[in-house]
Amino acid sequence: MPIIVSEIKLSPDDPKELAFEKALSMLKIKSSDVKDVSISKISVDARKKNDVKLVCSVAVSCENEEKIAAKTKGKNVVFRKIDPADIPVLKKVPECRPVIIGFGPAGMFAGLYLARAGAKPIIFERGAKVEERTAAVENYWNGGVLNERANVQFGEGGAGTFSDGKLTTRINDPRCDFIIKEFEKHGAPAEILSKAKPHIGTDMLRKVVKNIREEIISLGGEIRFLSKVDDISIKNGKIVSVSAEGIEIPAKNVIIAAGHSARDTFAMLKEKGVLMEAKPFSVGVRIEHLQSDINRAQYGDFAGHPALWAAEYQLSHHVGDRCAYTFCMCPGGYVVPSADREDAVVTNGMSCFARDGKNANSALVCSVSAEDFGGDPFKAMAFQHEIERKAFELGGGTKAPAQTVGAFLNGGVSRFGKVEPSYARGVVDENLSELFPEEVTSVLKTGLLALDRKLHGFADPKAVLTGPETRTSSPVRIVRNSETLEAVGIEGLYPCAEGAGYAGGIMSAAADGIRCAEKVLEKLM
Repeated sequence: MPIIVSEIKLSPDDPKELAFEKALSMLKIKSSDVKDVSISKISVDARKKNDVKLVCSVAVSCENEEKIAAKTKGKNVVFRKIDPADIPVLKKVPECRPVIIGFGPAGMFAGLYLARAGAKPIIFERGAKVEERTAAVENYWNGGVLNERANVQFGEGGAGTFSDGKLTTRINDPRCDFIIKEFEKHGAPAEILSKAKPHIGTDMLRKVVKNIREEIISLGGEIRFLSKVDDISIKNGKIVSVSAEGIEIPAKNVIIAAGHSARDTFAMLKEKGVLMEAKPFSVGVRIEHLQSDINRAQYGDFAGHPALWAAEYQLSHHVGDRCAYTFCMCPGGYVVPSADREDAVVTNGMSCFARDGKNANSALVCSVSAEDFGGDPFKAMAFQHEIERKAFELGGGTKAPAQTVGAFLNGGVSRFGKVEPSYARGVVDENLSELFPEEVTSVLKTGLLALDRKLHGFADPKAVLTGPETRTSSPVRIVRNSETLEAVGIEGLYPCAEGAGYAGGIMSAAADGIRCAEKVLEKLM
């Protein structure tokens, strides 16, 4: 239970031991009194390009920690109690084992929590396990046929498995400490415990999700891959069974963590009378720059310094009642084919742990509201698919439509060169304005110029736009009771995480998975 000393600033040239010296000086203790000292968080402050700083939080363990922290004046010193995750254990396995639909971050952590509690959950995942999924995805990226059962959207680990593996989140939830530690325990690099903006990388994440799967199975959990849940049975306002691939099993407690792309699952739930509503989401494109240009824009003369990592950005600009913003920025990454059906083009961003690719990319998107679709989530999903279908046609059925920023803003022919599009299946020069309604295109164009004023070179005419980016988040919210977390009017059905409209990203999805698992376990105790 260490003392945390924060806001310690170092030059990139300073040794990290200087941060330890500064922390002990603030606490007025000697190094001989210290049991352990380490960097607990580290970030880059690049607001002054000629004076880039590393900002550290230092964890100090010693005798009388609480008293020392209390007598040290200053808001940057706190005594932090670290409470270990206390998962209650059932006395016996429930006769009707809990069911989880989906094995993305939410399903994984709900499954891990319930497995450690002795509940032996049954998990249905419509896609393949990560080894088979990786082979199918790489075949598709290399020009092969799309496998609609094993792709970037569906399969073990969820859509996040083929991403940057970002573990940043805006939620303030104590479960996040547990989640980060579990990722590290299951094979993620130890640095995720200290970086302010941790990431795992898709190459590492594939190993981590496999290790989590193996622990769940070792504890008696069961994971059924290539098993899409196609029906649920509800009687007298209670869930009574789940059917997948023609096999029905009894179920009293079902966590549905199907992800943001499970459109057919949402349709099935609608038929069953599950209450749903539209929620805001965004659509747009992927924008690529040279990572070296982003480094220079963010770090100035410090670009390339060995103590600094590949630079990131997060930008936004309001245009009337809409917003143009960047999302899911992948330093040193790639724009990847992410369709889950044959008549669509979908893009996403991916980085490996090293983030050493030539290009940087992020989603550049425009917000759309529930009111744009009259509150109907199925109209919102149809809107997504129509964009994806148009992109398929513009790309000739195999490639993705793309433009340089200069051509998008001013017309003319795109001349790719300085920034080579990284989309693996290839791109064709097409007018991206044809993909979107005029109000979306207008916001994207206005946003490009406005964001360039915040990050010099963002609207570089030679930067590349590839489209479309449509799966930023779920357009659906399955309405649930805020206390029990059960679907309104249906006892035992727990809408969970991103697909149900209650999370956005790996960490918040995993936290919501645990939150739902806790509610299930309360019933089983």
